[in-house]
Amino acid sequence: MRLEILPVPGIGDVSPGDDLAALIGTAAPWLRDGDVLVVTSKIVSKAEGQLVEIPPDGPERLAAREEILAAETARPVATRGATRIVQTHHGFVMASAGIDASNVDPSRLVLLPKDPDASARSLRAALAERYGVDVAVIVSDTMGRPWRNGLTDVALGVAGMAPIRDHRGEVDPYGNELHLTQMAVVDELAGAGELIKGKCDQVPVAVVRGYLTAPEREDGPGAVALVRDAAQDLFALGTAEARSAGLLAAATLGDTIGPEPADPDAVARAVAAVRDAVGPGTGFTLVTADRVRAELAGSVPDWPTGATGAVLCRSTAPAGDPFAGIRLGTDVHRLRAALAAHGVPSVLLPPPAGTPADAVVAV
Repeated sequence: MRLEILPVPGIGDVSPGDDLAALIGTAAPWLRDGDVLVVTSKIVSKAEGQLVEIPPDGPERLAAREEILAAETARPVATRGATRIVQTHHGFVMASAGIDASNVDPSRLVLLPKDPDASARSLRAALAERYGVDVAVIVSDTMGRPWRNGLTDVALGVAGMAPIRDHRGEVDPYGNELHLTQMAVVDELAGAGELIKGKCDQVPVAVVRGYLTAPEREDGPGAVALVRDAAQDLFALGTAEARSAGLLAAATLGDTIGPEPADPDAVARAVAAVRDAVGPGTGFTLVTADRVRAELAGSVPDWPTGATGAVLCRSTAPAGDPFAGIRLGTDVHRLRAALAAHGVPSVLLPPPAGTPADAVVAV
């Protein structure tokens, strides 16, 4: 495969209502079937009128920008100082919801296209109808990446090609079957186009030639296929936000037993995790003997079905200490929070008579 990345100069400034197909077709009469057209989302937004008026400076500008950001945000992800990482209503996770103040009049902000996939499909159809050229279209924008410094362009919308090349089920040269490899090829092509477009050169369109022999007849599923399902998102929150959510979950623990027997090693790790955080005189004893567990199950009222173990909680604070009970209750909750962090649900129970404990945590 031999790739060429070609700039499309001469498009100039784009205003609301401008005909992008005409601007691109005039600037690039050399387009041919199979080219991949990488179009900066900003000129798509400008042509579609995705601009908002804003004060040019001062605190009024900051307040207006915050209000616009809130309207474009479906879910906050992370906040660090003035930086806001949010999920947009499209499903994209990006800084400031993609709101852009560069290459635009100071009294305006540029929002993302309302439906980048629809924009890509419309532009592709117009180029085919007016210029008889069958191209794939990628609408691109700049994003940061977790764990990596620097920015790169990615696809917000695509038409005429599959957004992902799925290698699952293929066999590599060593005979290994691939199980996970799915390449986001439209993101790679968007990044390749950005090498030519740049940010200050006023070249908002690039052409990648040689990747496709021919675009797909159908527009395809679009870049929306790249948005990870929330149930599979392991990084749905920033670090501070995840910690805050964890603390809130710890403050609202319910009483429940898991569907599977508790892992004794996980329980032991939870006990060890809080050992140095509890007050003086608080002790935890992990019950591991089957016979002792059976005796607890038979003697503790409302012993939960499915509980396979227990932690005996005891305070050796001096008699008459008015805060002993408060400290023990706090420490028991610390233990239950640590158990939850290790994936072990628990239920707090009173101890049976004759047991050297002040409380029982069943797991």
